Order: sequence, then C-alpha cells, then structure tokens
Amino acid sequence: MEKLFESMYQLVVETSTKLPKDARRAVYQAKLRENAGTRAAMSLDTISQNIIMAEENISPICQDTGLPTFKIKTPVGVNQLEIKEVIRKAVAEATKNGKLRPNSVDSLTGANSGDNLGDGVPVIKFEQWDKDYIDVRLILKGGGCENKNIQYSLPCELEGLGRAGRDLDGIRKCILHSVYQAQGQGCSAGFIGVGIGGDRSSGYDLAKEQLFRNLDDVNPNEDLRKLEEYIMENANKLGIGTMGFGGETTLLGCKIGVMHRIPASFYVSVAYNCWAFRRQGVKIDPATGAILEWHYQEGDDVDFSKKVEQAPAAVEGNDSPREVVLEAPITEEQIRSLKVGDVVTINGRMYTGRDAIHHYLMEHDAPVDLNGQIIYHCGPVMLKDEEGKWHVKAAGPTTSIREEPYQGDIMKKFGIRAVIGKGGMGPKTLKALQEHGGVYLNAIGGAAQYYADCIEAVDGVDLMQFGIPEAMWHLRVKGFKAVVTMDSHGNSLHQDVEKSSLEKLAQFKERVF
Repeated sequence: MEKLFESMYQLVVETSTKLPKDARRAVYQAKLRENAGTRAAMSLDTISQNIIMAEENISPICQDTGLPTFKIKTPVGVNQLEIKEVIRKAVAEATKNGKLRPNSVDSLTGANSGDNLGDGVPVIKFEQWDKDYIDVRLILKGGGCENKNIQYSLPCELEGLGRAGRDLDGIRKCILHSVYQAQGQGCSAGFIGVGIGGDRSSGYDLAKEQLFRNLDDVNPNEDLRKLEEYIMENANKLGIGTMGFGGETTLLGCKIGVMHRIPASFYVSVAYNCWAFRRQGVKIDPATGAILEWHYQEGDDVDFSKKVEQAPAAVEGNDSPREVVLEAPITEEQIRSLKVGDVVTINGRMYTGRDAIHHYLMEHDAPVDLNGQIIYHCGPVMLKDEEGKWHVKAAGPTTSIREEPYQGDIMKKFGIRAVIGKGGMGPKTLKALQEHGGVYLNAIGGAAQYYADCIEAVDGVDLMQFGIPEAMWHLRVKGFKAVVTMDSHGNSLHQDVEKSSLEKLAQFKERVF
C-alpha cells in the first residue's frame, strides 16, 4: 500500500504540473498558426512560458486545480476500497504540499475542508475488467471550464443556427454552439468531449470520458470520425481565439462518443476543457502498487522555449499596442485615459477577491481602504513556511462573470478603479465602468506560474474564514501584465468578439450531414 500511495501521489503531481504530450503538441501548433503581434499571439507566448515554468518548478500549471476525478479499471479480486483510501491520502498530501489548491467546499455552509476531501470529493469511479493490471486515469478540470459545460435536449432552437433536430446535423449544430457559447470564459483555446444519447447524467459522464482519449486517435465510428474532423475545421473559423481575444485557434481538440437512449429523450452533452488540459494516466501492478507505464506518452514532445516564426497580422498587430504602467492608488483621470487594447503593466499593491469576498462586501465594510485600488479575481495556491510566512505557489485569474451581480456596485461603493480577471464581464459592470471611471483588465487564464513569478511578496491576508482560495490576499507585484478589454468609454472587446463570432456561426446554419 505504501508503494501504491507513492504511485498515486506521483500521478497527482504530474497531472497538476505537466501537460501530456498530445496536449502540448496541440498548444504548440496553435502558436505556429497565430499571427505575430496579435493579442492571441501574446497570450500563447505567455501560456508557453507558463508551461515551462510549471514543469521546472513542479508547481500547478493553473491555480484552479479543479475537482480531481479518477477513472479506475481493476482486475477481478482487487480491493477497490483500499485503492480509494490510498487515493484520498495522496490527494490530501498533494494539497498539503501545494500541488493542489484546497477546493473542497461544503455546499451548505461554505466551509472549505482544507485538504480536498469531503462528501463525494475526490470523484473516484471504478470499473472491473479482464486485464491483469490496474488502469488509473486522472483529470483536473477547473471551475472556469466546468462552468461552460452544456447539455442540449433535441429538438431545440439555437442562437445563430436555428432549429437543431434529432439527427446528425442537429448534433453538429449543438457542438458548434457549445464552442460559441464558451467564448473566452473557459480559457480558450479549449478541448471538448461530446456525449450523444444516454440520460442527463450518463450523457455528461460519456462526454467527460471522451476527454481521456488521446488527441491523435481515430474514432472507429465513421460518422463520428467525420463529425470530429468537421468540428475541428469549422469551429476555428469562429474567430473567438485564445482567451476570447480573437484569433486563428478557438478549439484544440474534439472527441465524440455515442450511446443508446430512450425514445423520448435525445441529449447532446458537451464537456469543455481549457487549454491547460491536465489529464494523465498510469498502469499499476496490482501486486506491488508500482507504476508500470505512463499513458499519453506517444509521439514527439515540443520545445516551448524555441522561438516561433510567425507572419505579421494583416490588420491587428501592425501597430504595437500602447503600454501603460499603473500603480495604486489609481486616479480616475488615469483610468479614463485607457482604451480597449492597451497593455497594462502593474507594479505595487493589489488585493484578491472572488465569490465570497464580493458577497461579503455587498453587506459589510472592507477590511482595507480600497479607494483607487485594484481587485484581482484570483484564488491562489498558497503555502506557509516554517516561520509562518505565506508564499504564492500559483496565481492566475479566475473567470470574472460570476461576479457580475456584485462588481459594479462594489466598485462604486469602495472606489475601486481596476478589476483583473479573465473572460470579461457583462453590461451591468460595463455601465458601472463608464459611470464610475473604472477598467476591466484581462489576464491570461491558466498562466498561474507566470503571474506567481510577478508577485514579490504577500503583505497580509483578511477574511481567512472563507478559506485560502476565497480570502483577500494583499499582494505586492512587479511587471504584472494584462490587457484592457473593457474601458470607461463603453467599449468591450468581449462584446465585439461575441457579436462577430455569432455572425460567423450563422454561416453554418445550412444542413451538412
């Protein structure tokens, strides 16, 4: 059991800190396709740096290490209860060592367990088979992409595409729509697994099962093979691009599975995964618990440190974006001078604030003076050293749209001038930015090591009762870069990309299959 514990701990660490080869190749190819000087190219450069740093530091690629989900196949006679207990211990140890962020929260009280254990957490699903080894697959799927999962009940009406019927063409429309609706909020460019049929729960299970397939495999079902190829070709014509900034690559992988259904129900379930495609797998010796072989090792690896030659952009990118340095407290005049497309470099102080903080601030005073300050939508991975000093292990942005009900009111109430996150925000926040004089800055989703390296020190923390991810951390930063995507003049890059991608989506309305 000790050897099995070591194997499971190694699997967790490897999954959190290193992308598998097939995912690395997909990201690298996206980088080759992008035009130099664009926001998408800048994002992919940051992502590439982050992949290298995570591997070298053996630290989480993304600070949101998600809900650990294990899929395990065991020979007859293997004690699954023992395996489950070992996995729970390995997950708790990895959390303690900063390889996973404590993400297990009581749904009724909001209390964080602190060790990623709880009712139903981690997810462990067993299946028995006739082979003589144990097969363990693990996926760490963060909340940003999990929230963009979607399920369709056919027939239905789809924005931009019209009616999707109960046939292969209706399925095609649902899949294209699933990519469109994710926009940049799931850290595009992304991967999707699709489940056709089943019921509501088994359909999603089938969709997530597809994410464990190798990106280079060939679907044995000829109809699904053609559909996968069609989606990969045409989803990338939507122009959503990396982080939703626009660009050449919106989708990095598509895998589709099918199961039978009952006559009254026809579901198409889509599991969306961010570019940080953290899934690994191992073969385990049932007698010793040792790792016999790692999955996803086929094919060549890529060198992200190698310089990539890119063609200059036809329109965007010929003129370099304006770069502005900000340090809080920021004045309204400084904010009003910023425009969508500007690249901002932040030095000095910022404060983290996620769901619990925003809810708290609606009804309470802030623990610090936030006038002229910067709020960062971030739930970092933190470790305390022997002297009691906190250190940031991973600190990328979380999806901002969850704070839409609160953000504008909080900015006005406390005088906050800038908000950093990913994926953009909605009309209520955009209106508040105009009225108050505020700006939304889009950091690069998943780039947790890149941004952790910008944090010089942790100067304090408030509201720790909400748990490490939800507390208000006082961060001192240097060289922290983000892009202005919503300004104080009513402009929103996110609205522009969503509108243009909807127009492009409409070209796929006519029947294909």
